[in-house]
Amino acid sequence: MTIEKDKCPVFGVNYTIASISGAVLFVKDHIEELRGKYICFSNVHTTVMARESKDYKDVLNGAAFVFADGNPIAKRQRKKGYRKAERVAGPDFMEQMFKATADGKISHYFYGAKDGTLKALEERLKEKYPKISIVGMYSPPFRELSKEEALSDIDRINSSGADIIWVGLGAPKQEKWMNAHEGMVNGVMMGVGAGFDFHAGTIKRSPKWIQKMGFEWLYRLFQDPKRLISRYLVTNTKFFYYSLLEKVKK
Repeated sequence: MTIEKDKCPVFGVNYTIASISGAVLFVKDHIEELRGKYICFSNVHTTVMARESKDYKDVLNGAAFVFADGNPIAKRQRKKGYRKAERVAGPDFMEQMFKATADGKISHYFYGAKDGTLKALEERLKEKYPKISIVGMYSPPFRELSKEEALSDIDRINSSGADIIWVGLGAPKQEKWMNAHEGMVNGVMMGVGAGFDFHAGTIKRSPKWIQKMGFEWLYRLFQDPKRLISRYLVTNTKFFYYSLLEKVKK
């Protein structure tokens, strides 16, 4: 399975149906067609945000692909008959794409995170994939950019000649940023949130068995409870509430 033409809507978000290996292969083989476009990895949190904000829902649906970065989303896809649908988590997609482009023929640019995270990320990637082509990294200020600053960032990215631009600004900021710059960036943009930190080693990811059980969110909650408690507990509750409403309406 690569990527299916059908979309699976969840709260109005048109999710792409794919396996993670198939998604990586398809994107890698269609880099030229995807230039100027963007890809989103949406989970329960962002799906609930889209349910409550039409503007944000339109941003997600404006993407070339919206992959299911969350077990509850992938499970809904399978319940709707797409039996081979998988969770396509941003960090997992990144790892497989790094492996698939380890020969240096496709170049990478990293936009977002802190300078220390970017430095650690570059060191780790070059140690693991010596031939990988990293043509640029930039940590933008943690504030709203002026029009001139935003255009300067785009010029910097395009001047690098990057094929893939990884965007790690966190949701919903990264999706809005990609949508605002669609057609202006010469490569394909991919919003991967905390993926920068996971691959840099600045945040520890949960063991595979926890991921398979669907409790990666709980593992992250214990790591950073003050910042994530409202995101996970509130939005998870809302997700199941909205799901129940859908069943009642049927």
